[in-house]
Amino acid sequence: MTIAKALRLAITEEMRRDPTVICIGEDIGIPGGWGGAFTVTWGLEREFGLERIRNTPISESGLIGAAIGAALTGLRPIADFQYSDFMFCAADQLINQAPKIRFMSGGRLKVPLVVRAPVGASTRGAQHAQCPEAWIVHTPGWKVAVPSTPYDAKGLLKAAVRDDNPVFIFEHKLLYGSSGARREDNAVEVDEPVPDEDFVVPLGVAAVRRPGQHVTVVATHLMLYRALQAAEELAEAGIELEVIDPRTLVPFDYDTVCDSLGRTGRLMVVEEDTRRGGWGAEIIADIAEKHRDLLKAPPVRVATHDAPIAASPVMERCAVPDAARIAAAARAMTAA
Repeated sequence: MTIAKALRLAITEEMRRDPTVICIGEDIGIPGGWGGAFTVTWGLEREFGLERIRNTPISESGLIGAAIGAALTGLRPIADFQYSDFMFCAADQLINQAPKIRFMSGGRLKVPLVVRAPVGASTRGAQHAQCPEAWIVHTPGWKVAVPSTPYDAKGLLKAAVRDDNPVFIFEHKLLYGSSGARREDNAVEVDEPVPDEDFVVPLGVAAVRRPGQHVTVVATHLMLYRALQAAEELAEAGIELEVIDPRTLVPFDYDTVCDSLGRTGRLMVVEEDTRRGGWGAEIIADIAEKHRDLLKAPPVRVATHDAPIAASPVMERCAVPDAARIAAAARAMTAA
């Protein structure tokens, strides 16, 4: 099953389980349409109707405002940004409203809102290529999930729907596994069995995707697969990377990372966001402050260059980290 299908399955199961769950977004329930920008909600309007699969005008501010209002009245909305780049149009709702209302009301009001947003460079140019996870990580009140496998996509989304706090789920365009007219060039085919039964993946629990003893690599989304590719190449040279998929950035599973650092003593964070002010800097700063004793070398960040993503595919490939850049950084760390 692909990630797009796993997300659709999670939404279907949660809407069948709980009549208060609704979806809201632009073009998510157009009969004969794609099911949102990346097919995740394809066909759901046939089972649940347009009362629960709500199409909105092209207004991100409006759709998130409506979703917050729905959550305050007892519904559990799943809001859909076509591209995460558009979330800045709804900045007030995302920064000043959704994550603060429960706090400001002393817990009397809650906002059980899920926001889904595609991220990542995919030859669409600077305004359809960003990875803005750090903006939401920086905002207290949000939980942030970053699924990289179909199993996690289903389990994390179901956990998010059942959470009484607002949860952001960032999904990578090149990992969806969309097909037909929505097929992505240069996509990574991630296809694995996903159980039909009900399960959740708890927020705040990382997964070790590959064990190793020389460098701990924390990577999400597309960067996770490029880190695994680098690990395969380096293994032939006797350098073993331990690759960790955090699965959620808030809460972050420091225990798993620290346990790994106890074996490797070297930390590398790989992210597709631009380097300056990224979530990787936060992870490294926290480890340096609280667990300096675990480090036997300076931590390293591998990230996209601090520039907007160019429309040129060639320049895009130069900006975004690849396996070669990750491997080179690991070689430098282990040689020091």
